[in-house]
Amino acid sequence: MSMPCKAFSIISFFLAFVFFDCHVNAQRVVGVQRHSIAPVKHHKPKFMPGPWNKGHATFYDGDSTSFGGACGYEDVVKQGYGIHTAAVSPALYKNCQGCGSCYEIKCSNNPQWCKHEQSLFVTATNQGPPSWPIELDNGWSDGQLEHFDIARPVFSQIAEYLAGIVPIEYRRVPCQKQGGIRFTINGNPHFNLVSVWNVAGAGDVISVQVKGDKKLKWTALTRNWGQKWQTDAMMVGESLTFRVKASDGRSSTSWHVVPKNWQFGQTFEGKNFK
Repeated sequence: MSMPCKAFSIISFFLAFVFFDCHVNAQRVVGVQRHSIAPVKHHKPKFMPGPWNKGHATFYDGDSTSFGGACGYEDVVKQGYGIHTAAVSPALYKNCQGCGSCYEIKCSNNPQWCKHEQSLFVTATNQGPPSWPIELDNGWSDGQLEHFDIARPVFSQIAEYLAGIVPIEYRRVPCQKQGGIRFTINGNPHFNLVSVWNVAGAGDVISVQVKGDKKLKWTALTRNWGQKWQTDAMMVGESLTFRVKASDGRSSTSWHVVPKNWQFGQTFEGKNFK
């Protein structure tokens, strides 16, 4: 028995409506599932103490304005590093990248001169000489091995001055700082030189970026020397955000830390690593 065309049309319309409704609802469900999954955030762990290594240490004279030498720190005391600093050999200086790294040092294997059970915590703020006179060299200070020239006032915490050079054990440790990362901007509208200091965590800096609130998009600065970073981008007249990346892969972004009316020679405090 054939079905009337009108009845068939009604049934076909009903089935089509049901199919369409189910299809739309399915899309909604899929849509809800898709948007309910938050993007995965990879939080990098805090910088932790590294393994112990062997090296050597001696001391050198200077003051708060010279102990920051090759790393570009103007005054290590005023900038929060104190005199607990060291000039490190090229193997640790790493062509400026080692600036700001923090170390725990212990004198070892020299009972006559070492002050055992004493640890000294220092920040790498300068580059030490790549070599010594041949009679003192013995292959360990040729630039490829690890050596610390420690600021004279604090060397005596781990060894006697008369020792001259002592064997040590050392390791990287997290840098403990008061307040945030500091950004000191010098130069002129066509050449910006930004000093980055008081960095916690790994302490060192491998990249710096800046962004304005108007025309200036994210711009990478290049290392001038030490922890001084440069760009010829037009930064004047914009509120600035800085992003600092350390060697452990973590980044710290200081949003709008610099106001629009900033002036050259000023220092601004941003967000530090925890």
